[in-house]
Amino acid sequence: MADGDAAQVAHSFNKILAQPAKRSSRDVDESVKKLRRLILIEGIPSVADGTLRHRIWKIFLRVADLPVETFLDYVARGPCEVREKIRNDTFRTLATDRGFTDRVKEDMLIRLLDAFVWRNHDRQEYNQPCFTYVQGMNVLAAPFLYTMPSELEAFFCFAKFIEEVCPTYVQPTLEGVHHGLKLLDRCLKIVDPDLYAYLRSKNLSAELYAFPSVLTLCACTPPLDEVLRLWDFLLAFGVHLNVLCVIAQLLLIRDDVMRSSSPMRLLRTFPPLEAAPVIGIAVTLVRDLPPDLYEELVRHPYEFKA
Repeated sequence: MADGDAAQVAHSFNKILAQPAKRSSRDVDESVKKLRRLILIEGIPSVADGTLRHRIWKIFLRVADLPVETFLDYVARGPCEVREKIRNDTFRTLATDRGFTDRVKEDMLIRLLDAFVWRNHDRQEYNQPCFTYVQGMNVLAAPFLYTMPSELEAFFCFAKFIEEVCPTYVQPTLEGVHHGLKLLDRCLKIVDPDLYAYLRSKNLSAELYAFPSVLTLCACTPPLDEVLRLWDFLLAFGVHLNVLCVIAQLLLIRDDVMRSSSPMRLLRTFPPLEAAPVIGIAVTLVRDLPPDLYEELVRHPYEFKA
């Protein structure tokens, strides 16, 4: 996107964001629809305005209140009961991305995750659904710490994201992740039966090649700037679409996979992420899915199985 075009798109986003604070829910919903449309058509031009992404993410997550004292209280409590488990993961979080490691230090990740565990320790007292640290949570926290201008904002956005957007993904059994992987196989069988059959002939299910991509909502696949563009889309339209985004990445290397006698060698590490074509393919795949399957896909990140 040229500088002039990016500035014009940034202006369009800012025009929507500049609406008066006190508005009806109908007006708010209309603004969200406009933001979604712009994200799908243009994408967020973060170079033209570095404040856009974090402001838009907060709107999609409906994060408005940022109680400083609450966060400081969690931080003041120090290490939570699973601190060692957290530290076993945080040191390798996006470790090969220099831009990330320059901006987000390990102690920031540890502090946020400690605070999140303390927050949910308190929620137990009120019989609310609660969480602890599980595999992959460090990577899910990383984009928030990188994008938000403060740890405070990153913490409350991350907490809202985990507790309301994808709670099944962070259960001790990773229930939602495994459900998502089964859905990936079912969707692939419909949208590309030949590719599905070839992978199955090699005893390859999504559990074997797509686990990291589903677990982290593709945040494990560099580069980070493309991950953020993909997350713009997922936060706007629903994280359930990540399953179709993983299929889109498969389709982009389909010919190589079908020619390979050992496709797992290719699938062990996906090529660098390119958000625009992945999103474009994912959107078209929605139309190919039966309504009942798509409905199950929509609900799986937040609805627990009976």
